Amino acid sequence: MRLVFAGTPTAAVPTLRRLAAEQDIAAVVTRPDAPLGRKRVLTPSPVAQAAEELGLPIIKAARLDDEATAAITVLGADLGVIVAYGGLVREPLLSAPAHGWINLHFSLLPQWRGAAPVQRALIAGDTELGASVFQLVPALDAGDVFATRVIEVTAEATADAALDALAVGGAELTAEVVSSIADGSASALPQEGAPTLAPKLALEDGLLDWSEPLERVFARFRGVTPEPGAHTTVDGIRVKVLAASPSTQEQLEPGEIVATKTALLIGTATRPLAVSRVQPAGKGAMSAVDWWRGQRAVEGLRAGA
Repeated sequence: MRLVFAGTPTAAVPTLRRLAAEQDIAAVVTRPDAPLGRKRVLTPSPVAQAAEELGLPIIKAARLDDEATAAITVLGADLGVIVAYGGLVREPLLSAPAHGWINLHFSLLPQWRGAAPVQRALIAGDTELGASVFQLVPALDAGDVFATRVIEVTAEATADAALDALAVGGAELTAEVVSSIADGSASALPQEGAPTLAPKLALEDGLLDWSEPLERVFARFRGVTPEPGAHTTVDGIRVKVLAASPSTQEQLEPGEIVATKTALLIGTATRPLAVSRVQPAGKGAMSAVDWWRGQRAVEGLRAGA
C-alpha cells in the first residue's frame, strides 16, 4: 500500500520505521527544522532525521496549507498516516488519499482527546494507558476507531518514559491496522462513552500542591515530567523537581522538608514525597540534598512558601 506519513517528534519514529519496513512510503511530512539548545542551532525533527536515514522523500511544512496539500495530493497515496505531526489535516487534503487518513493517538479513545493525552492520563491517576488508531475526521480525535490496545507502563513512569512505551506498542498497532486496510478486512466502530479532553499543558500545570495526598502529588509529578516540569517554591524561589518517588516514611506536615542521606522528604496530606534531584531557578540540576544544605541557614523553610 502506498502511504504518506506525517509526524514530527520522537514518539512518531517507531511507527515510521515499522511502516517503512512493510509498506511503500511515498513521502514523509514533518514540521520544519527548529532551533534547539542554548546556541539555538536549527535541527531537523526526529521524524525528518529518521526519514533521511531511511532514504525517504521529505516534505517540511509548518502547516498543511495549499502548497503542502498540492505536494501531498500529487503523490497519489492510498492512505495517510499521522502520528503527532503538530498540525491539522483539513479538506481537501483529508479526502485526498483513497482511504483518507488514520491517526495513532496515545489514549484509549474517547478518553483524553487532545494534545496531551499521556500527560493528562497520568495526572488523573489512570491505571491503564493505551493507544488507539482511528479514522481522521474534522472534529478533534472523534473518528471511528479501528483498534485500541492497553499498553503496559511501569507504575512510576514519568510522561516521557510512558510515551516511549506507548510509541513502540502504538507502532505495532498501526502496522496491523494498515495491513487490514490494505487487504480489505479493516472495520472501524464509532467511539463509545463520554469523551474527556487533554489540552496542552501550561507551566502552571506543573505546580505541586502539598496539601493534596501523596498519590495525587506524585501523579502530577509523573504527568508533567519532563515538560512543562514539576515545580514548587521555597522561600519565594521556584524550584523544579526533576526526580522523585513515593516515600514510606511517617507523615510530615504539608510542605515540611526533612533531609535524609539520599533525598528530601516533603510532606503531603498523607505520606511524604522523596525528592532526589532539583533545579533551582537560575541554576543547573543538582542533588536535592546538596541544594538543601545551602538553604539551612534560613530556619523554617517549607515547600510551597
